[in-house]
Amino acid sequence: MWHKDILGAVGNTPLVRINRLATGLPCTLLAKVESFNPGASLKDRIAVVMVEKAEARGDLKPGGTIVEGTSGNTGAGLALVAIAKGYRCICTTTTKQSQEKIDVLEALGAEVVICPNDVDADDPRSYYSVARRLAEETPNAFYMNQYDNLDNTKAHYLTTGPEIWAQTEGKITHLFSGAGTGGTISGIARYLKEQNPSIRVIGVDPFGSLYHKYFHTGEVDMNEIHPYLTEGAGEDIMAKNMDFDLVDDYTRVNDKQTMQMARRLAREEGIFAGQSSGLAVAGTLQWLRAHEASLTANHLAVVILPDSGFRYLRKTYNDDWMREHGLL
Repeated sequence: MWHKDILGAVGNTPLVRINRLATGLPCTLLAKVESFNPGASLKDRIAVVMVEKAEARGDLKPGGTIVEGTSGNTGAGLALVAIAKGYRCICTTTTKQSQEKIDVLEALGAEVVICPNDVDADDPRSYYSVARRLAEETPNAFYMNQYDNLDNTKAHYLTTGPEIWAQTEGKITHLFSGAGTGGTISGIARYLKEQNPSIRVIGVDPFGSLYHKYFHTGEVDMNEIHPYLTEGAGEDIMAKNMDFDLVDDYTRVNDKQTMQMARRLAREEGIFAGQSSGLAVAGTLQWLRAHEASLTANHLAVVILPDSGFRYLRKTYNDDWMREHGLL
């Protein structure tokens, strides 16, 4: 079997059992390892669907330009799609993101505009605002807007959710996922709950993001929002793709828990994953151990691991950087 281009290799990623890290838990814990996508992250899925839907609507025309604000992974996915379909790709990102992510974007031919991280979302210098402005100023351009473009959620409803259901033979009882745009957790949850409404969906948030507080109180508390190191998870805006009605609980972990868990995933499970994966696993284990009394051998939990550790070699997997930030 062969694919007509690299986009055919997106999806059908493996489920891998977590063993040492889950020692003592009565249930089974599986990880959906999304670094097996060609762009090394789950964002390849939404890139394909968002572009195809934009083409179908006529929003993106032949020879046009894809513009997106990204923490790195969605940009890489869109750059792959741009190569396969003949588009120009412009990505805005922030000073927070790893150099590896920027290197990948440029290697894939994307034009990268780096914006300050410590500004409000509606500030004209923010990567959201700059992306919108560039899309308006560039002829025949379309701003993908993964935060509010509901094709993001649809991509996971159409692909990731059905894969998990099939791979677990419908036995999944718990889904754990971080959330940035909200498309991953919302799309997978919608599909799974249509198959079995009793499946519990638990979000994992970094301290400094607004989602955890909003889920538990219904309030957007700006005092909750502060800078944090973890990339690709949490948010300082309410993304339209984030559907809290599909989430049953929310937990949160700090940067130190996140970074150390990512390193433990590599050393104890052989899964070389990124920061948001460390976040998801740390939150998953925290929640499962807190609810251990209600779990049995019949429970099967799945955690989403969004990307690869190769994007964080100079950060999470660099002892000097970890010491500098008090994370070891």
